[in-house]
Amino acid sequence: MKFVIQRVTEASVKVDEEVVGKIDKGFMILVGIADTDTKEIADKYIEKMSKLRIFEDENGKTNLSLADVGGQVLMISQFTLYADCKKGNRPSFIGAGGPDMASELYDYMCEKTKEFVPVVERGIFGAEMKVSLVNDGPFTVIFDHGMFS
Repeated sequence: MKFVIQRVTEASVKVDEEVVGKIDKGFMILVGIADTDTKEIADKYIEKMSKLRIFEDENGKTNLSLADVGGQVLMISQFTLYADCKKGNRPSFIGAGGPDMASELYDYMCEKTKEFVPVVERGIFGAEMKVSLVNDGPFTVIFDHGMFS
């Protein structure tokens, strides 16, 4: 599993020119799912993300979590996070999870995140999406498979 977490002042996602997800201050998260990922792995990522203290406190220190600032989450499924560019110039996506399994796990993750964050918006799995965001900082954090081993 991979998360690309961007601290944002706002973010939205469109499908066919229609906004399907929109947040204010919070995290826009690109989610990559591999065939080996499970709900247990997802739970660890979600809990860690929800407690991540990357918002500034009154002293300008990154000390505050989503809950501390009333932050929101926009989760976007992105299989291209598993692009393998080792051979040739055309990426291979063999490491990405199959669509049925990945879609089910993505749905689970969006719902599970609501246990930690009141507002969770999302993209549409497998759709051609246009993502807009204002990265605050910029501040970007990457979670990947090595985090919990």
